[in-house]
Amino acid sequence: MNEWLARLALAALVGLALPAVASAQDYPTHAIKVIVPFSPGGAVDGPMRLIAQELSKRLGQPVTVENRPGAGATIGSEAVAKAAPDGYTLLLASQTNAISGSLYRNLSYDPVEDFQPITLIGREPGVVVVNPSLPVKTFQEFVAYAKARPGQLDFASSGNGSGQHLFAALLFSQLGLSLNHVPYRGSAQATTDLIGGRVAVAIPGTAGMVGHVKAGRLRALAVTSLKRSALAPDLPTMSEAALPGFDVRAWYAVLVPARTPREVVKKLNAEINKALNDPAIRARLSGDGVELVGGTPEAADAFIRAEMARWPKIIKAGG
Repeated sequence: MNEWLARLALAALVGLALPAVASAQDYPTHAIKVIVPFSPGGAVDGPMRLIAQELSKRLGQPVTVENRPGAGATIGSEAVAKAAPDGYTLLLASQTNAISGSLYRNLSYDPVEDFQPITLIGREPGVVVVNPSLPVKTFQEFVAYAKARPGQLDFASSGNGSGQHLFAALLFSQLGLSLNHVPYRGSAQATTDLIGGRVAVAIPGTAGMVGHVKAGRLRALAVTSLKRSALAPDLPTMSEAALPGFDVRAWYAVLVPARTPREVVKKLNAEINKALNDPAIRARLSGDGVELVGGTPEAADAFIRAEMARWPKIIKAGG
């Protein structure tokens, strides 16, 4: 009797597993949604829409982008963490996801364990940009100008706890500068007010600033990576200009809810890597200053865990 019950239980388990296996093999059978936890038109929004278009062709199903901004990317991230682990709801994560785990104590999800990385898409340096009316031409001149006016200059960011906020706070703290933080609901409005002269300085990603700098609407002073940007080889790095060894960069990765079937993860990883290697996409994103990465889910997981370990120390040191 006991043997018969054991066989029956085993058969039931196999029966439950078969539909999941078949579903993973047939994936995808309908539209896929990528949640971007930032406002439309921001620095991470455009690259993801470009990749989504290519994925739609490769997977044979619509891949749409849905913006869910707010609360330091935690609103959109929570939606994906709690979504069905079936590969039909993806998250475009960034350094903000690594930061949020340190800034928000009562998250309803675990920023590491509730997700399965698919791949790291790319990285890009931040760029210190000022309104051209500011009487500074170099980063050293900006530091001197700001030091002479403590508490009189405003810096913009795409929101409280965002990468732009923390990059600037870290930099100004290390330089002993006192500036007022003005958070916006996304980088688009922050850039508009910077161009309009309502704020003095910001440190967004390079991709969205190239056109404004070339048109003279903004003035670039330095990039935040150790290496100079190919888009602006004459622009010094922060390490060269003021802080040796300073290196902070924005990054983007695609994640799915934890417990998503391995076959689905492998398929998404393969197709996103193919999209990243498409000559048109490489030319477009590399031309915007994004260093395309790609790679395995395991490599993305290791990178994200390292970022999660790095930022709490920085936040604590910077107050």
